[in-house]
Amino acid sequence: MSQEKYIGMDVHQATISVAVMDAGGKLIMECLLETKAATIVEFIRGLQGNSVSDLRGRHVRCLVTRFF
Repeated sequence: MSQEKYIGMDVHQATISVAVMDAGGKLIMECLLETKAATIVEFIRGLQGNSVSDLRGRHVRCLVTRFF
């Protein structure tokens, strides 16, 4: 079984809506995160396997610049 996961993030100033799908396209998790570096890093590190992210929203550039 593939450990690959796809992460969609809708980034806003205070929160990030997250959806995680497996390699077969099945939704395996949805959550709402606060837009803070420690929270984002903890979430990503908690996922097992490889992941591919798709970031969308007004604050993506700021998020990528500050945290990645």
